[in-house]
Amino acid sequence: MRLLVTGGSGFIGLNAVERFLPRAEALLNLDRKAPELAEHLRFWEKADLLEGSRLQAQIHGFRPTHVLHLAARSDCVETTTVEEGYRDNTLGTLNFLKAIEGCPTVRRAIITSSQYVCGPGYQPKSETDYAPSTVYGASKVITEKVTRQANLPFCWTLIRPTNVWGPWHARYEREFWRVAHRGWYFHPGGAPVRRAYAFVGNVLDQIGGLFGLPEREVAKKTFYVGDETDDIWRWAAGFCRILHGRTPPRIPRPFLRLMGRGGDAISRLTGRRFYIDSTRVESMTTDYPIPMAASFQVLGRGGASLEQGILQTAAWLHQVRGWKLPKKTLAALINPSKDG
Repeated sequence: MRLLVTGGSGFIGLNAVERFLPRAEALLNLDRKAPELAEHLRFWEKADLLEGSRLQAQIHGFRPTHVLHLAARSDCVETTTVEEGYRDNTLGTLNFLKAIEGCPTVRRAIITSSQYVCGPGYQPKSETDYAPSTVYGASKVITEKVTRQANLPFCWTLIRPTNVWGPWHARYEREFWRVAHRGWYFHPGGAPVRRAYAFVGNVLDQIGGLFGLPEREVAKKTFYVGDETDDIWRWAAGFCRILHGRTPPRIPRPFLRLMGRGGDAISRLTGRRFYIDSTRVESMTTDYPIPMAASFQVLGRGGASLEQGILQTAAWLHQVRGWKLPKKTLAALINPSKDG
């Protein structure tokens, strides 16, 4: 296949380029920024979704057979609007769809949406039932709508990644993993908090499967991609044990909320977001289950266990970022068990 990846310099995109290079006859990454991996530079062209004519020329010049559209603004900023802050996800996606619509070589396309088209606690009744609770989520609703409205003459599929993590995730590296590494993380006490997290390797297993499945199973359909909804204690505690060597303490929720308000005050005084604030406390204590059963039935669950994903991420932090890790973790990286 001749694979076009938009956003191939971002977190999921960089992993996607690395994963699919051996399978591709040719590969092109269209992104505003250069990839962090030097060996990926030869596959990169600078591109902007908002420059429709140039984007079309780049895509048609490459002649892709398969397309993975990942490029988007993916942070959640509530101080802007869909129209002002998320044009990449709306107008940019529209430009991209127009460009591939007229490209005669394209046979398959995967367009990336997000779990955030439905907010926490809302279970969609159909693929076009939306209930976003963030501006980012609302922008991804538009991504889905313009895709369904486009006149694409080939097999296309929408995917909704859940909370994806793994090597090259800049925000987790900067925030949660660094806090866990220093031994500062504490977990909410009380009832389990259930959310759908997703190791990037498993997401790419599912995306790779989509490209190979019969059209009748995937054409014009929407799939969540990720892992099973689970108690986030397993994920958070697993990282704390691997990165710092101990299980984190559990904090009563009233005290945790008080700490969040204190963090809000520190953030206002310093002008920099404190590592614990009310927004993070809310995220740590809010269930966000995702209906994964239909996706698993078609796409499978991916090949890595939670423990294996955590170890792979720790190996990247150690080998690429230079983090010092506990001796027990280093030993596990040298001689990983079957279960990680």
